[in-house]
Amino acid sequence: MRKNEKHTVMIVDDSKINIDILAEILADDYEIMIATNGKTALAIMQTEQPDLVLLDILMPEMDGFEVCRQIKADPELQGISVIFVTAMGESFDEQKGLEFGAVDYLIKPVQPGIVLARVRNHLELRVARQALEDHNHKLEETVRQRTAALIETQDTTIECLASLAETRDPETGRHIVRTRKYIEILIAQLQSRSNYLAGLTREQTQDIIKASILHDIGKIGVPDHILLKPGKLTQDEVEIMQRHTLYGWQALTRAVEKGTQNSFLKTAADIAYTHHEQWDGSGYPRGLVGDEIPISGRLMVIADIYDALRTKRSYKPAFSHKKAVEIITAGDGRTMPAHFDPEILAAFRTSHEYFDQISKEYQDVTE
Repeated sequence: MRKNEKHTVMIVDDSKINIDILAEILADDYEIMIATNGKTALAIMQTEQPDLVLLDILMPEMDGFEVCRQIKADPELQGISVIFVTAMGESFDEQKGLEFGAVDYLIKPVQPGIVLARVRNHLELRVARQALEDHNHKLEETVRQRTAALIETQDTTIECLASLAETRDPETGRHIVRTRKYIEILIAQLQSRSNYLAGLTREQTQDIIKASILHDIGKIGVPDHILLKPGKLTQDEVEIMQRHTLYGWQALTRAVEKGTQNSFLKTAADIAYTHHEQWDGSGYPRGLVGDEIPISGRLMVIADIYDALRTKRSYKPAFSHKKAVEIITAGDGRTMPAHFDPEILAAFRTSHEYFDQISKEYQDVTE
């Protein structure tokens, strides 16, 4: 209702005398709507809603209780306040009336002062309730907008951190973009073909996807002369390079320990630490076997290896998609099927064409 507008009161009664009495009492302060039966009243409300209804109980065809029930059952009408009007001497079940959703009742013959007081009080309550609802909606929208802005800021920060690690290794290019998309494909495939991920919530699978871009964040701690070495690494250098899993895990775990109870960061720490672990125990840094490796790490290792095979390095050419799939599914002496979780490997076998599309679409700029 706009400021300075009168509230609208609908009088529903099959008696003209009762309607005239109530209308005369209220006309100076309120806009009046009239209906002589319940069916008509409900039809009028579909196009023009009153703020309050004075509702007779004993009416032919549809009594006041049924009219009230239908008003409160309609999401568009349920906010309308209903006051029952009952004749002195009639058996009125107050509890029943309140259960149907009425806010009050008046006894006929009505007293003008009581009618005006009850109508005014309930309309004021309705206005206050509506103001509170509007305020809550505004607060919810503000919270939604601020939450969205915070999430966007967090995501941007995460991507910047991941990119920082990538810029120290010029050969990796758009590796984090591709591997994230590979994991999305694997998760979608696993969800469609088995109950493998049934123990994970949607939030947890989204955390895995989002956190995957931080898998190599520990490379920030690897010395340049090793990280940027153009040729093959010595055994000592390999061991130092492998420490990036530990560096990443330590950095992300510190954030969790400082009170950032964020499931995403815990998932990111798991991925950073275990994305080079292998199903048969031949991986690093801990040589975990099978289910000892978190699902996030099992997903990451196959995405990471596929992308490494498809990408040119100083010590090797970029392999074709066909060759990469052959190495992962059949083995080549270094990479063997036993390195991967069998369920995830099966998901890769049935979805590897999408990996090829992603690899081509998100090629490194220098390729």
